[in-house]
Amino acid sequence: MAEEVKSLNFIEHIIEEDLRNGFDQNSLRFRFPPEPNGYLHIGHASSICLNFGLGLEYNAPVNLRFDDTNPAKEEQEFVDAIKKDVSWLGFEWDKECYASDYFQQLYDWAVYLIQSGKAYVDSQTSEEMAAQKGTPTRPGTDSPYRNRSVEENLDLFERMKKGEFESGSHVLRAKIDMNSSNMLMRDPVMYRILHKSHHRTGDTWCIYPMYDWTHGESDYIEQISHSLCTLEFAMHRELYEWFLEQVYDTSQVKPKQREFARRNLSHTVVSKRKLLRLVQEKVVTGWDDPRMPTISGLRRRGYTPESIRKFADTIGIAKRENLIDVSLLEFCAREDLNKTAPRVMAVLDPLKIVITNYPEGKTEYVTAENNPEEENVTYRELPFSKELYIEREDFKEEANRKFFRLKLGGEVRLKNAYIIKAENVIKDADGTILEVHCTYDELSKSGSGTPESMRKVKGTLHWVSIPHAKKAEIRVYDRLFTEAEPDGHEDKDFLEFINPDSLSIVEGYIEPGLVEAAAGERFQFQRIGYFCVDPDSSKENPVFNKTVGLRDSWAKIAEK
Repeated sequence: MAEEVKSLNFIEHIIEEDLRNGFDQNSLRFRFPPEPNGYLHIGHASSICLNFGLGLEYNAPVNLRFDDTNPAKEEQEFVDAIKKDVSWLGFEWDKECYASDYFQQLYDWAVYLIQSGKAYVDSQTSEEMAAQKGTPTRPGTDSPYRNRSVEENLDLFERMKKGEFESGSHVLRAKIDMNSSNMLMRDPVMYRILHKSHHRTGDTWCIYPMYDWTHGESDYIEQISHSLCTLEFAMHRELYEWFLEQVYDTSQVKPKQREFARRNLSHTVVSKRKLLRLVQEKVVTGWDDPRMPTISGLRRRGYTPESIRKFADTIGIAKRENLIDVSLLEFCAREDLNKTAPRVMAVLDPLKIVITNYPEGKTEYVTAENNPEEENVTYRELPFSKELYIEREDFKEEANRKFFRLKLGGEVRLKNAYIIKAENVIKDADGTILEVHCTYDELSKSGSGTPESMRKVKGTLHWVSIPHAKKAEIRVYDRLFTEAEPDGHEDKDFLEFINPDSLSIVEGYIEPGLVEAAAGERFQFQRIGYFCVDPDSSKENPVFNKTVGLRDSWAKIAEK
């Protein structure tokens, strides 16, 4: 049988072509370069999977590099969270790098550009620089400081470094071409003055390099072979290559920047600025709120690293941006959890069942399988008693033939236990059903081997024994936004589309063994959905987060 040939994405085609043209495979090196100014989100996960996936595919090292050039927005908290997220996704980096490690080298190269007449200190205001930069259809005009002497530029740049000037009073600009059709090439800023303490370098520096100057040079220092960026950096490639040309030694690997499309996810936002607003304005409880598209939020909600990697692999790498329906991510989670999550019983909207012919005070144990998908199926024992909870929606006094759950005069099987028959109901003064009184078939116990245990009834219900059940806080999460593209409206703020029902908290009842579950453990609440133990959980106060339902309920809502 012929071996299946893997279909390559366009990034892999680029690498394969480079290898055919003589590039040494041993010189392949990739990197994931986050800015430590927020938590990673699902969009970053695709980039992580791409870069580290290429590393695995080509047996090449991958660096984790923090582009920490803006101390006004960066914190050690974000560095730690990023490292945790990458590790949790299942990847290992070869070197942990920081742009701040290269500040001295970048400064020295900037001095070299000044000496070569290719950089100058500009003393205009930011408004003046913006005005003289022109427009896409109108060329820019030279700064009045563009032709300062090398000596004056060197002196001013050294004094900038020493902290003699206020923030915003001077910048260092590359001297390229104010008539370029690419506005990024119109003398871009390389350094700005910023009197802020850096989370790694402290107060050593008060000038900080800009992203475009830092990124390509950092790639070069680390000898990155392929620098993979999202499409918004396509226009930056010309500048990336110009900066590299100024320092490139032909005996070294010259990094190649290539761009792929960002994959936007429906019913959410992935802009760090907008995610920060959600946190700051307390729309959510924090960066790891399970409604957030951050990796930490998805982890807390119960998503597995395998499901996120599967999602990234499924959507693939493309050259054009498009909107991915969040239901695909939910499908990947559901598919993975189905294989791994133990089946347990919990009741979220309890209705009391009293089995009138069951012995008073008796407790017996029934055997339940943990997961039928296991290679070697394991089992646990569950307590069964006279009084039980079932879901309120699983009972109707009167129902048509298509209602296969419990109704007066009808029979159902209690999962792993007996067949019961509803005989009558107890109501309060308002007509609300308080109890359903049932009888049970003593010989119908599942697995007992009697003919009655094999008797077929159309409905099977989950349940918990009231004397043994434990109260739990169940956090039922829904999509954070009601619109597929909440930030796609020019005339409206994205916060106008917050889903008011994105979180509901209910007091449910769980089988007793679940109080021992550790934070992060995932379960299938039978006939309800997949749930994860929250970090807030304790034996005294168990807390579970809903990950996804057993099927895509939103698809049905959309059809309606």
